[in-house]
Amino acid sequence: MIEISPRRLPAPGRWFPTGSPGLGALAEHVLTTGVGNWWADRPDRPRVLAVTCADHVLLRGDPGALNPDALARFADRYVETPSPFWPALGTSFERVIPWERMLYVHQAQAAVSLPRVPRGVTVRRLTPEDGPALAELHSEDAWIHASWGGPFRLAASGHAWAAFARGRILSVACTYFLGSAYEDIAVVTVPDRRREHLSLACLAGLTADVRARGRTASWCCSRDNRPSRLLAWTAGFRLTREYVHHATGRALARTVTAIPAHA
Repeated sequence: MIEISPRRLPAPGRWFPTGSPGLGALAEHVLTTGVGNWWADRPDRPRVLAVTCADHVLLRGDPGALNPDALARFADRYVETPSPFWPALGTSFERVIPWERMLYVHQAQAAVSLPRVPRGVTVRRLTPEDGPALAELHSEDAWIHASWGGPFRLAASGHAWAAFARGRILSVACTYFLGSAYEDIAVVTVPDRRREHLSLACLAGLTADVRARGRTASWCCSRDNRPSRLLAWTAGFRLTREYVHHATGRALARTVTAIPAHA
């Protein structure tokens, strides 16, 4: 697979339909924000197309067009692709772990009880001035701003809410993938302030913003992640469908040749 410029994309809507919830919003997010990369099996009239953002990959096309090393650059990622590609994943990486996922969509009419936050905690939309506080999150929580290209871009995006205490961010809810009809939501709370309903309070502000923008919030989580499923339900999200994506390990290919994007 080679990287291609967005200017050379072959009608991405044909490969990745617009207006899709969950990971379906990833391609639109990359087109809108410029954060992410496009990949194809060849620069002209590609038979396989992929789009990556943060550690996620959407892969579409004809798996028969792939050469043995084509997917090596997608090592240590989460790959969502139709089942005909699954054998190719299995022969490309040392391990491939199927991960059952659940997709929820926010229901504005769902009964949601707004939580009371602890004294001294403020919940509000992030502003550009909050970039340094967001950057101070532990490295294990840095994934929350990866899809925006870093903490300062997320803080300035207008698509995140956070709970603060004494200038420290305790919890963040943000639009992880921004689509034309759906905004897929992600949440993180620092370990020592969990079970205080801070994420629920941040979600309430964020989902109201999403609704005001004329879009609908969606939520993806592992089938085995009961706390995430419970949080989604409590915040007014309802299950829409289940799907599988795959966590890849190290590539079996010995080398991956870096090829620059085509102009």
